This record gives sequence, structure tokens and C-alpha cells, in this order.
Amino acid sequence: MSISYMQAIKALNASIEKAKTLKIPVSIAVVDIGGHMISFARLDSVYGVIDFAIKKARTAAMFGVDSDVMGSIITSTNMNGYGMINSNDGLLTIAGGVVLKSKDGIVIGAIGSSGGTPEQDKEIANAGAIELL
Repeated sequence: MSISYMQAIKALNASIEKAKTLKIPVSIAVVDIGGHMISFARLDSVYGVIDFAIKKARTAAMFGVDSDVMGSIITSTNMNGYGMINSNDGLLTIAGGVVLKSKDGIVIGAIGSSGGTPEQDKEIANAGAIELL
């Protein structure tokens, strides 16, 4: 099971509202469980964070954990993470990529936000994830 377009828009809109309350110009991407784009918004963010938002979302979706958790996993191996971070057309293992789950707790996709601090990006993405529960 993967995220529907209507679920993606619902999550995206909740994240947009959170970004507006924080007054942060971000890019927000919603992807399905395969990491493929379903919906996207650019809220006056700089161009460079578009790719960051997409990669954070793809990282969370492909591994089934938030992007910052994946970063902790890579770091904990005490290995050079270059290979892992550059796999799958590049991962981004900092906060802001959040797994999206169905009401039954099944991973259906992910949402990524970029443009604020890592904490703000995660807060914005979490707003979208909470909307689906």
C-alpha cells in the first residue's frame, strides 16, 4: 500500500500551514514508498533546498525511518558512510524527512522539508505526518 494523491495533498497542506506559522520559506516534498514524488510545494525557498527536501523524503521512504534516524544509523557503524549516502541517487540523512504512516501504522510514504533549521524542518514535516493519523 502506498500513499494516495489525496493523502499526499492533505499532508502537504498541513506542512505548508506549519511553515507559514513559523514564517519559514521552505520546500516540501511528499513521496510514495518507492521514493517517487507525489506532491511538492516551494514556499519562496531558495533553489538549493528543493533537492534537499526531495532527498530527505526519499531517504525516509526508502528505509522506513526518519532521515535523521538513518543518519544516526550510518554514523553508529563507525564506517565511512560515503557509499550509503551516495546510493539511490543520493540520500540526505539530516532532520526533515519524516515517514508517513496509515492509520493502521503501515508506512505509505514520506514527507521532507528543507529551508529552516533541521529542527524546524522536522517540525514542519511532522505536521504533515500527524495529519494522516
